[in-house]
Amino acid sequence: MTLTWIYTLSSVGVVSLISLISIFALAIKQERLQSILLYLVSFSAGALLGDVFIHILPEIMGGESALRNGIYVLVGIMLFFVLERVLMWHHSHSSHDEKIHSVAYLTIIGDALHNFLDGIAIAAAFLISIPVGIATATAVIFHEIPQEIGQFAVLVHGGWSRTKALLYNFFSALTAILGALLVLFFAKSFEEAPAVLLGLSAASFVYIAMSDLIPELQKEPHIGRFALQLVWMTAGIGIMAALLLLE
Repeated sequence: MTLTWIYTLSSVGVVSLISLISIFALAIKQERLQSILLYLVSFSAGALLGDVFIHILPEIMGGESALRNGIYVLVGIMLFFVLERVLMWHHSHSSHDEKIHSVAYLTIIGDALHNFLDGIAIAAAFLISIPVGIATATAVIFHEIPQEIGQFAVLVHGGWSRTKALLYNFFSALTAILGALLVLFFAKSFEEAPAVLLGLSAASFVYIAMSDLIPELQKEPHIGRFALQLVWMTAGIGIMAALLLLE
């Protein structure tokens, strides 16, 4: 159990520090940054889907509990759909004068919740096994890189200074540690906790990849850049497959 704590807290610590990668984005021109982001998004989409279908689902879909765990995944997808719609509804009902600033605050709130769930996902995965935990943490890290850079741009566009955007981005990232600690402290009191939480984690990864990341990639009109995006997505899946060597 001590090893699980060490791996979990180290992983969520790295995930939290990823928010500071926006510092490096300051030195990149906006046009160049946008083109890089698309390939990072492709890679993270592949990594998230690869983690779900290569690591998480094979772990929780065996035996008599397969149907129940499948329901956890379906319920999770519905929950994330509702959550995203609620956030979008609040955004669309902001007044025109407050619209930009409300986007910044909603972005931070949404990211804090997202990072909290990432912490839960990582801790739940390590409770299953160290290799599954490493695979899940790796997928989260790959997803966080384009996520944090893109979010930093949204916050600055929303009227915040670069320093304020960077600090708030970091503070919201720390909720991953809270999510991980919640699982580590209370998982023993709920025998099915790892399976439930891992099912919800799989749901969040599938939902993020299919509803947020891939639709952005589908907007690419040029076949050459689309082919490169496909290569990067395949590379993300390949990384997840390579992590099977740890098992």
